[in-house]
Amino acid sequence: MQVVRNAGSWLLRLWVWPPTTRVAVAGVPAPTIHTSAQQMQDAAVKPEVEKAKAPAPAPNPSSFSIYPPIPGQESSLRWAGKKFEEIPIAHIKASYNNTQIQVVSAAHQPLARASCGTEGFQNAKKGTGIAAQTAGIAAAVKATGKGVTHVRVVVKGLGPGRLSAIKGLTMGGLEVISITDNTPIPHNGCRPRKARRL
Repeated sequence: MQVVRNAGSWLLRLWVWPPTTRVAVAGVPAPTIHTSAQQMQDAAVKPEVEKAKAPAPAPNPSSFSIYPPIPGQESSLRWAGKKFEEIPIAHIKASYNNTQIQVVSAAHQPLARASCGTEGFQNAKKGTGIAAQTAGIAAAVKATGKGVTHVRVVVKGLGPGRLSAIKGLTMGGLEVISITDNTPIPHNGCRPRKARRL
């Protein structure tokens, strides 16, 4: 039992404190310790650049961002050759009783429209996630028929079909590049309705 316990603690020590290894890259002295993959790539590329004697511009890692650009700011990101501002927008209005989806171009020209009611759901079934997903698939199919491949999504409302509609858009063949929540929030505006009696 003691042997198993010692072996377990030895494995645990190896797992918690990994030994530092020295990595030798071609053209770099062995005592140098590289701690990150970026440093190893830089060390491997450096001799090749010196051999080529061609000054190639190095990519600037600080210029890349996963976030969409600020309005008015130029970005190098392109989706199917289009800038962020030129990509169509899918507006999703998710109320408690229905979910409506409309895809418009960057110039706000309507391209496709679908809702849970137009897809054949009636009464209480319109306010479900399955109905919203079906409406999303239908809107995506109509939009792809008009040449749309990427969309920006703007969601408004707190209904049960918020996420299901986005999932339906992706299942229908559209690629979602950004999701924006545009739900109106009152700052103590109108007086709310009286509480329901159950």
